[in-house]
Formats: sequence, structure tokens, C-alpha cells
Amino acid sequence: MKLSKLFTKTLREAPKDEESINAKLLIRGGFIFKNSAGIYTFLPLGWRVIEKLARIVREEINTIGGEELFMPALVEKKYWEATGRWDVEIGFEAKGKKEKNSAFVLGWSHEDILTSMAAKFISSYKDLPRAVYQIQTKFRNESRAKSGLLRGREFLMKDLYSFHESENDLFRYYDLVKRAYFRIFNRSGLEVIYTLAAGGVFTISDTHEFQALSSVGEDKIFVCSKCHYAENSEMSKLKDGDKCPKCGAEIQGKKSIEVGNIFPLGTKYSEAFDLKYSDKDGNQKHVVMGSYGIGISRLMGTIVEVHNDGMGILWPEDVAPFKVHLIVLDHRNQEADKIYEDLEKSGAEVLYDDRVEQSAGEKFADADLIGCPIRIVVSKKTLEKDSAEIKLRGQQKTGLVKLINLADKI
Repeated sequence: MKLSKLFTKTLREAPKDEESINAKLLIRGGFIFKNSAGIYTFLPLGWRVIEKLARIVREEINTIGGEELFMPALVEKKYWEATGRWDVEIGFEAKGKKEKNSAFVLGWSHEDILTSMAAKFISSYKDLPRAVYQIQTKFRNESRAKSGLLRGREFLMKDLYSFHESENDLFRYYDLVKRAYFRIFNRSGLEVIYTLAAGGVFTISDTHEFQALSSVGEDKIFVCSKCHYAENSEMSKLKDGDKCPKCGAEIQGKKSIEVGNIFPLGTKYSEAFDLKYSDKDGNQKHVVMGSYGIGISRLMGTIVEVHNDGMGILWPEDVAPFKVHLIVLDHRNQEADKIYEDLEKSGAEVLYDDRVEQSAGEKFADADLIGCPIRIVVSKKTLEKDSAEIKLRGQQKTGLVKLINLADKI
């Protein structure tokens, strides 16, 4: 992608109405655009990051048997009434301009509608277990929309749902999801802590969250300094300095950002929609369910909160919008164009700053702000040595690589 053709431009100053690092850097870098409080457009650079995160999620969830579908964002009232969730204040009601009363809600969760559909397809133990997921926009009437992508009214989410014969089989799959989540977050460049959290009226036990340590996090967890056992402060009886109940090491309070969660739902939804199956003896039993979420846009914001410096973003390689940021100086565009074409032919993803009016300082500043993992500079000085300068984002050291070896080096 040539920077001169990119739909967006970088900004020198951060927006004054944003306080969070992720919002400031993503807006300045041309990744997102703020349309309203808690509502953002993902611009071309930002959408590339979202697509890479979604690809990682799909690969790992498919590996544990998840089947992808896509449910409507507009969910009819009858589904929410069946589970008693129509009056939950978090939802946005939707109605036609000529209608007096709302008959729909913009989906903030999809257990209700999916359980209703599952009742048409699951009738026997032979139909179990099953797991389906979607990547869908969610809408929540968030009164405290703030912190950029960390707390929004509209956000992108992966929600996975599983159906089982028994609680034992549910928790077997629960553990598979746990391990898949660790792989997802690791590939996304985050270290997360598996954290015990409170259950709700729709769960059969405590739930679990995946928390990334961050000074800007709204959550507080108590975590063991040795074995990393952790509990959310909202339900924990632990405090700073306590001994870990698992290994005896010191417990420490840490601020964190929740990037994923898993819930053992039990039969609450299957009872509401009469979702039953016949066991091997012909007995009718309610299906046992689980629910598992990852906020993909929230994950993007968390990565920026964790991976940044005073100059911009430091994208982990697997989720960076481009692997390489190629810069041409001294009007050597003809030679740089050839390098760009060769790199792309080799399979490298390249953002090429081919602009002619910007100074070297401006180009370097934009490269740091955008945060691609590798910076390559082509200039009169490097070409005299049949080379290009190469530098890793976040490191000061630079080096020269012969042009003939550049594609292999990348």
C-alpha cells in the first residue's frame, strides 16, 4: 500500500476529547475515527488489524470444533421476554418511526435467539456436543463510554456458544476454550491472567476472565506473584499481602483490562426455550450450555495500551497492519518503487511512504506513530552501497542490508 494513496492521514496532535492512550494513538495514526461517544469507524489501517485479530480467533476456535455463523443484530422482543431480559437497561430498543412501542432490541448478547434456533436442530444425544460462534457488532447503552476502544456503545465481539449433554462435558469443553484463548492472546501479543470472577443468575458456577495487566485498567485483580492464581476484586476476599490459597506466595493487587471471559450457563436458557435432547435411554433432558466472549475491538485497544512508547504504537508482528514500513528519501522513488514491488512479490506486507513533499523527520515520525514492526529506509546514501537501512520498531539500532538479500531478510 502506497502511503500517498491511503484514504487517511496522520495527525500531529492528539484529539483533546480523548484521554486514553489507545484512542489518542489510534486516531492520530489514522486507524479509527470517532463518530460519537463510544462509537468509532475502523479506517483502512485499523480494519487490517481487526481482520488479523479475527483471523487468529477463527483459526483457534475452528481448531476446537467451533462452527461460524452470523446472527442478526436486530433481535425481536419475544426472545428477550422468554429469558426475562427485555427490561435489562443495557440494551438499545429499536422501533420504526411510525411505531409507538419497540418490538426489537439491537443485540447486546445472543444467547436468547441462538437457543431458540438450536431447539430446531438438537433433539438427541447424537446431536451433542455442538459449538457455534459469530463475530458480530454488539450494542450496549453504556453510560460511561470512554477509554477509546476499551468501553464503547458499539463494538466488535466474538461470541461462542456450546451445547452439551452434561455439566461434565461442558467443563471438558470449557477447558478447551481456556487453552484456545491463551493461544489467541499469545498470538496477539498479550500476556493474560486467568482470573476467577463471580457468576450471575444465568451461570451454574463462578466464571473466568482473561485479564491483561495495565495501569489504565478499570478492573482490579488480586494475583499471586508466583503461580499467578487470580481473583477479581469484585468477588474476592483476598487483599494485598495475603498468602495465595494455591501456593502460599504473596498476593498483589493489580489494575487490569478484561479481554475475554467464559461462562458456564447450565440450563437456564435451554429451560426458557425448552431445548431438550433424548439421552441413550430415551429420557428427555435439558441441554447444558456454555458461553465464551472476546471483544475483538477491545482487544485491539488493549494491545495499544500495552504496546506503545512516547512516539507511537508498537504492533506485535501477527496483528500489525503491515509488517514493513518502507520509506524513500532523497527523491530516489524509482529505486524504491522497484524495492517495493520486489518485497510485495516475495509475500511481504508493505506500507510504502512514497510521498515527495514530506521531510525525513516527518516520515520517521509517521513510521513510529503507525508502528509497523520493521522500518526500511532507501536513500542516496544507502543506495551508494547497494543497500537499504533496516530498523526494528522499538529499537535504536539500525543496520544495512544488501538489496539483493532484502526480501530474504524480511
